[in-house]
Amino acid sequence: MPEPTNEHIGDRVRTVRKRRGMTQKELATAADLSVSLVRKMEQGERQDVRMETAHQLARALDVPTTHLLTSAPPPWRPNVPADIWQPVVTALAAPSPQLPEEPTAAGVSGALAGGRALFATERYDDLGRMLPALLRDVRALEGPAARRLLYQSLQLTVSFLGQVRQYEAAAEAAQQTLDAATDELAGGAAVVAQCQQLLRGGHLAEVAELASRWADDVEPRVSRATPEELAVWGGLQLRVGAAAVRDNRKPEAANALRLARIAAVGLGQEVITAPDYLRHFGPATVTHQRAEHAAIQQNPARVLHLHKAVRTWKPAKGGGKSGRCRHMLDVADAHLRLHDEEQCVQVLQDVWADAPQWITAQRYAQDIMGRVVERRRTLTPEMRELADALGTPM
Repeated sequence: MPEPTNEHIGDRVRTVRKRRGMTQKELATAADLSVSLVRKMEQGERQDVRMETAHQLARALDVPTTHLLTSAPPPWRPNVPADIWQPVVTALAAPSPQLPEEPTAAGVSGALAGGRALFATERYDDLGRMLPALLRDVRALEGPAARRLLYQSLQLTVSFLGQVRQYEAAAEAAQQTLDAATDELAGGAAVVAQCQQLLRGGHLAEVAELASRWADDVEPRVSRATPEELAVWGGLQLRVGAAAVRDNRKPEAANALRLARIAAVGLGQEVITAPDYLRHFGPATVTHQRAEHAAIQQNPARVLHLHKAVRTWKPAKGGGKSGRCRHMLDVADAHLRLHDEEQCVQVLQDVWADAPQWITAQRYAQDIMGRVVERRRTLTPEMRELADALGTPM
C-alpha cells in the first residue's frame, strides 16, 4: 500500500463525502475521528495524515484506502461492457465466411432495418449483439444488392462503434464503408462518418483536409440539388467546421458553418436520406453545431440563445436522438458556466431519462457532473444518483 501523498487527499475525502451524502460531523463520527481533523484535512491545513487515519476514513466512506491516497484519477472507460462491442470488432476483421445456408437479400435487408431501429432508440446492447451476425451474412451475400447492403451494414456498424467510444475500430469500419461505396455520393456519406471518428481521436488536420476535399468533389448546384446531395455536402461542411473550431481557426470554422447553413436552407427541414440512413441533416442540426462552436469557444450565453431556436426539435422519422442529446450536454455545460447548477443537473437528468445508454457512454456528461460535485458544498440525493449513474469519479 502506498504512503499517503497528502497533496490532494483532503480534496478526495471531501468529494467522496459529498457523494455519500455525509456531513463532516457524520464522517468524523463514522470514522471515529474529530470533526476538527476532518475539517482541517479538507481545507488542506493538515499535511501529516497517517496511514491509519486514511484507513479509518476509507472504511467510513466505503472506498479502498488507496483511492484516497492515489492522486492520479483512474482512466476513463465508457460504461459499456466489452462483451457488447468486442464481438463486433472481431466480426469486422473476419474474412468472408462460407455458410452452410446462403443468406438472402431480403433477410439481410430485414435485419438491417431492425438494426437501424435499435440504433434510433439507443438500444446499443441489443444492437451490439446482432451486428456480428449481420456482418457475417452480408459478407456472404451474392447478387446485385450485395454491395449496397454491405455499405449500409458497415455504416450502421460505424455509428454503433462511435456511440460506444471504440473510435479506432469505428475508423476502420468507416474505411471499409468507403471501400464498399457504389458512387461518389455514397463515398461522401462514408467520409462524413469517417471524419466523425477521426475527429474524436483528435486528428484535426486530417479531418479538415479529407472533408474539404470531398466537399469540393460532391458540391452540388444548390438550385437543382437532390436532398441526398445537400445532406452529404452539408454534412462534410460540418466536419470541416468541427475540425477548424477545435484547431482555433475561427474564419475557416465560420465559413464552413455558412456553407452548411446554405445546404440546410435548401432542404428546409430535418431529413434522413440515402445513402446514409442514420444521420440527421437540416436547419436544426446546423443550429446544434453552431451551439457546439459557441461551447468550444466558451460562450455559454450564445449556446443558450441558439438553443431557443431548436427547443422543440423532433427527430426525423427513423432517426436517432444522439445529435440532439449531444447538443443538450452543451446546454448543460452552458448553464453550469453561468453558475446555474440546478438547471445544469436538470438538463442532465432529462437526457438520462430519455437516453440512458447513450449518456452513460459520454465522458462529456461525466466531466460536467464532476464539476457540479466539485462546486457544491452538499449534493442532493438526486445529484448523487446521477453522479453514480454517469460514473463520475470520486
